[in-house]
Amino acid sequence: MSIVPAANLLRTAVPQASSEEPERDVVPENPPTESWQRQLAAAIRDPAELRKRLGLPAIEAELTGSEGFPTLVPESFLRRMQPANPHDPLLLQVLTGPEESNSVAGFVADPVGDTAARKAPGMLQKYAGRALLVATGACAVHCRYCFRREYPYQNEPRRMDDWQPAIDALAEDSSITEVILSGGDPLMLTDIRLTELCQKLDAIPHIERIRFHTRLPIVLPSRVTDNFIRLLKELRAQPLVIVHANHGNEIADDCQQALQRIVRAGVPVLNQAVLLRNINNCADALEELCRRLTNIGVMPYYLHQLDRITGAAHFEVDVATGRRLITELAARLPGYAVPKFVQEIPGQPNKTSLF
Repeated sequence: MSIVPAANLLRTAVPQASSEEPERDVVPENPPTESWQRQLAAAIRDPAELRKRLGLPAIEAELTGSEGFPTLVPESFLRRMQPANPHDPLLLQVLTGPEESNSVAGFVADPVGDTAARKAPGMLQKYAGRALLVATGACAVHCRYCFRREYPYQNEPRRMDDWQPAIDALAEDSSITEVILSGGDPLMLTDIRLTELCQKLDAIPHIERIRFHTRLPIVLPSRVTDNFIRLLKELRAQPLVIVHANHGNEIADDCQQALQRIVRAGVPVLNQAVLLRNINNCADALEELCRRLTNIGVMPYYLHQLDRITGAAHFEVDVATGRRLITELAARLPGYAVPKFVQEIPGQPNKTSLF
């Protein structure tokens, strides 16, 4: 399994002691000065501690994730979970379980064809007119169904100079009008480093749009800083922020406020959800999610059929159920509040509609 080691998860966000030359934007200061960095440093990394904080009983042979995909849960996300409820829909997204060790036919390390789509270091291209940059391998939360949990992030750029081949490839291809910053999570980069990368992209005349695909406004809302808002406003290219929430309980308190900050800055914000067993595979849960998003100006965009990544088979919901749920949502909500039910199929020229 190729993932970012737990000790390196904060490399781009929180300064770490190292014998290597520090990155240009990293200030060797401890503790971190930014609120979001301090909160990230204090995130829960032990599933036993997560259970304890929620008043749940300990279990024997607790999976720590140390040999594989480690636990990572920020305090803000934890506060939105219901204590003493082992079935809490937010908890189930991040708590390790023995099911992750199951080998299930059809569930593989690269379910969406990222390897075949790699065109330059850190750059993937699957669809005409669009390219994706794997801005970092780090995230602020480790969702157990993550389709890139086995992605070889160690092979991708880490310093700004390492991005030059991808920047050159984008500059040379005038057919690419949109760049997607993904990862990992691009908002794990410091504001300084994120701005530097975006300015390089913004200087390419034929880049018309820059999309930020991020879960941090959901799980670590303090990452929506004044500097990030300023970056969005100052871009020449049209910015779009695509967030990822799966349940209405995620859209509350500081998360709601962070999303509203982006919306009120005049930036389009859309949400991508994944259809997940025991989390949102009922019409009531999806309706509440869509209502909460729409009421703060975030448009439901996609409902994804689960990407069949190794270790996530227990989350899968059959396609027929997904279609039925979309039909129910369409009867309850206005059309603009109903997400498209889609699946990413490697080699296809676009997301495949399932409804």
